[in-house]
Order: sequence, then structure tokens, then C-alpha cells
Amino acid sequence: MILVTGGAGFIGTNFVLDWLAQSDEAVINFDKLTYAGNLQNLASLAGDPRHVFVHGDINDQQKIATLLMRFQPRAIVHLAAESHVDRSIHGPEEFIQTNIVGTFRLLEAAYRYWKEQKGKTQQDFRFLHVSTDEVYGSLAKGAPAFTETHAYQPNSPYSASKASSDQLVRAYHHTYGLPTLITNCSNNYGAFQFPEKLIPLMIVNALAGKPLPIYGDGQQIRDWLYVQDHCSAIRRVLAAGVPGETYNIGGWNEKPNIEIVHAICSLLNEFRPADYHRLITYVADRPGHDRRYAIDARKIERELGWKPGETFETGIRKTVQWYLDNQNWLANVQSGEYRKWIETHYQGHAE
Repeated sequence: MILVTGGAGFIGTNFVLDWLAQSDEAVINFDKLTYAGNLQNLASLAGDPRHVFVHGDINDQQKIATLLMRFQPRAIVHLAAESHVDRSIHGPEEFIQTNIVGTFRLLEAAYRYWKEQKGKTQQDFRFLHVSTDEVYGSLAKGAPAFTETHAYQPNSPYSASKASSDQLVRAYHHTYGLPTLITNCSNNYGAFQFPEKLIPLMIVNALAGKPLPIYGDGQQIRDWLYVQDHCSAIRRVLAAGVPGETYNIGGWNEKPNIEIVHAICSLLNEFRPADYHRLITYVADRPGHDRRYAIDARKIERELGWKPGETFETGIRKTVQWYLDNQNWLANVQSGEYRKWIETHYQGHAE
């Protein structure tokens, strides 16, 4: 079996569901269930003995150690993280505690567990750390895309905390021999994404007839990766990645934010006709907003034979349709805490 941290979050949910759809290998799902963690996401696995959920914090090193000794997983897929840039700007400490200290405690428990294994069991163990392209900083227009050897230049508390966790994982391989793998992915989108991120926020607001807030001029460019493609890449890296290596995972879909929003409006107009484009509202840019990210994903294609299966056009259509089909899920995740945060964050920002 494998241990997945953060398996009730957006990417974690998709990964656990995808894993169990393709394998009978059990998953121990370890999640703190913060605002973005939702067991309702995994309701389809109720009663499935292959899915064991354990409520806990990756900062609880003793609990993790106990889990490792009890279940004896062959691998850890580390997805647990605070991941929203805006939240990190307003409250960075939680990002430091979860993304840096939490990763350290998980590494400590994993290393001690791994050292106690023998022979092939020890040799085959893997610690796969899932990270972000934001650790590389911002790219100028026309500059080559991020490769795995690009210098780290994080520009937000979130990306700095993920960069720090990457370096800890790297250090545990080079210093202690722990067989680690690091993946740096581009912007994910798809089912089950909490509606504070761009794509689900635009869908939610458009359906409610609310403004669609666009930072600055909307020309910030991101590479967009459909979450199911990300899950398949993680599986591939876990199966065939070389310990100590880093693999960039991208969708080969560089697009400015404003183009994303127009695409969503057009799809919603097709599915539920209305003038959604009129809701687009430009707001003051956030502090330190990186201008462009772009992933060069040739290494994982060349060495591991992976490439994305979805174009942005096919992926965004599936995503919009999923949110339209899952209105109850949307209503349930939009708690009072979430609504209050959105109202506070965007209040007075309209230009």
C-alpha cells in the first residue's frame, strides 16, 4: 500500500480516486481536513477497504511514525500543503508551519521508518514530494520555460515555503540516502478544486451573477495542467522515476488569465445562456504578482514517456461541465469562513 498526505484536498482527492480506479493497491489517506480538505470528495469510496482515512497533521511526527510502522507502506506521496498565494500574503505563518516544518517532520518519520527496512523493501521505498513551478519565480515574456535546473527565485510566502520544502527533500536524499522524488507542476484545474482558485471562482461567481475579479490587466501567464493528467504523471514518476531526481510536470498550455476567464464565460454561455462576459471586473493587482510561469516538460516525456492527454480546450470543457453537474458540492464547500474571506480580500479592490 501507499501513504498519501493531503488526500482529501483538490489534487489529493483526484489522485486517490484515480489510483483506486486503476489499481487494487490500498491507500492510507492522511489529511488534516482544513478548509480545503473535504471528505465528501471521497464519498464514492465509503466502505471500500482499499481506502483507509486517518485524520491528522503532518506536524504530528509521532502519529506519522505510528502509521508507518502499522501499515508498512512502500511509498509516501506527499501532497499536503497550504497552497493559496493570496492566503500566504495575508497569513504566512501557517504556510511556514505546514509546508516547511510539516515536510521536515514527515521526512524525519519517513527516514527513520526507511532505515529500519531491509533488502528489497528498503531499496524499493519512495518518498515523492509534490511541489509547484512557482518556486522558480517569474519569467519574462519570451524567456525559455522552466527546466528542472532553473534557479529557485520564489516571490511569495507560499512559493518560498514550497521552495524550502523542496530543498529539505533534496537534502534528505543527498545527506541520508532517502530515496526521494520531486515533481514541480504547473497550475492545476479540474474537479473538486476549492473555489478560491481562479477557474472555480470564476465559475461560481458567474453562475451567481457576481463580478469576475481579474487582477491587474489580466495578462499574467500560466501553464495549465488538467488534474487528471497530473495524477497520471505522479503515478509514472512513482513507478519509474530515479531517486534524487526532479521532474517538471506541465500541460504545454500557456495562457493569460483573461483568456481563461473569457473561455469559461463562453462555455457557460453555451451550457446556460447568459451574458457572463459583462461580469468581468478588473481589480488592483496583488502584491508581488508573478508575471509568467511556463513549464518545460520535456524531461519527463523523454525519460519516463509521459505527456499530458488533455488539451486546455478539452480539459476546461470537462471542468466547467463538472461544476455545473455538482452544484450541491459547491454549495457545501462554500462555508461562512470562505465567504467571509472572499468578501474581506476583494473589498475595495475594484478599479
